[in-house]
Amino acid sequence: MSQRDTQLTFDQRGHQLTNINVWTPCSQWLAYDVRPSGASFTGLTIERVNVASGEVQVVYRAEHGAHVGVVTVSPDAPARYAFIHGPEHPDSHWHYDFHHRRGVIVSEPDRELAVTLDALDITAPYTPGALRGGSHVHVFSPDGSRLSFTYNDHVMHERDPALDLRNVGVALPLRGVNPPKQHPREYDGSHFCVLVSRTTPQPRPGSDEINRAYEEGWVGNHGYLKPDGSRQRWALAFIGDTLAENGEKLPEVFIVDLPENDADYAKAGDEPLQGSETRLPAPPRGVRQRRLTFTGARRNPGVATAPRHWLRSAPDGSQIAFLMKDDNGVAQLWTVSPNGGAPRQVTQGKHAVQSAFSWHPQGGHIALVCDNSVMLCNMATGALRRLTPRSEQPPSGDAVVFSPDGKRVAFMRDVAGFSQIFIVEV
Repeated sequence: MSQRDTQLTFDQRGHQLTNINVWTPCSQWLAYDVRPSGASFTGLTIERVNVASGEVQVVYRAEHGAHVGVVTVSPDAPARYAFIHGPEHPDSHWHYDFHHRRGVIVSEPDRELAVTLDALDITAPYTPGALRGGSHVHVFSPDGSRLSFTYNDHVMHERDPALDLRNVGVALPLRGVNPPKQHPREYDGSHFCVLVSRTTPQPRPGSDEINRAYEEGWVGNHGYLKPDGSRQRWALAFIGDTLAENGEKLPEVFIVDLPENDADYAKAGDEPLQGSETRLPAPPRGVRQRRLTFTGARRNPGVATAPRHWLRSAPDGSQIAFLMKDDNGVAQLWTVSPNGGAPRQVTQGKHAVQSAFSWHPQGGHIALVCDNSVMLCNMATGALRRLTPRSEQPPSGDAVVFSPDGKRVAFMRDVAGFSQIFIVEV
């Protein structure tokens, strides 16, 4: 039986939840930004709303022409808020763009201080641990010790925008990075940042090469078990764009196994961590990128890219959930093991999944939008239960996020032209 949801925000601004980690660890506050829409990066504040009282607090306010958005919260207390920060004092040469933005962290209780996460060094020779462009969608690992992000590169963009390939990276508190400041836009960072995906501008058709890595998610609260019974402690799953035999784009599920020891992230592999004037930064030694799905022979091949969603792992790391169309062209929920093998279709309905999704903290269920309702999906049976009544317009597909205590789901609806935040009890 469905139930009525509760609206938490009411003013005439957009209220945008990120697709994961929007709750404070105590499950009492929801963090959001105030972009008019997901595609318009013009918000000035990061805020949070109390789910019991409706009280709204400003967590951070941008200044000097900068804008902020896409906030996530650490899973451990006291709460830390990571979000995208655009350039201060933007001008015609340097303004907000995919390759001109950075991650910052604001911590309780000292919210006035925004610490820059990723150093920027765009002058050769580049600095290991610094980035050369813009990071975005910063997501804490399940233990709060590190963050993943997606990335675009200024150096390659200046050379040729077609060489600025989206990649996945990791920020670790290994040490602060302080590049020599040879350009007025360069800055220090609190974390050691590396790219962990490997892309190429022109993948060979039919190969496992990719020209884009995106929509990543941490695998398991403590990694995953390999077939030999050993544990891979750190891994990220992401969507990688391959080329099919006929040359068409074919998004597939990929995984990168990451080093267990933090110090190993500072060790270069066969190419420099920091990249060169003609090459993107490269993954550290020991990072292994693998393709998990091979869907080219299906009637509707490839991971679904609409609705936009991020790969999400079960808490125990045994399954990675994603969306893919069935033979009837309906976007369904599927899972695949981090060890590979045949994907398993979870939902079987006539109605397409309409949103990004999240796992219940104990596993077993996923919250998503389907048939214009927030639904609870039983991952063993695929059965769907309505959490909200069917509405004329579906809830937003951008974010459907379980609280850490598993008792509520946060999501958004459009109300009179503005995105508003709602919660529903599970």
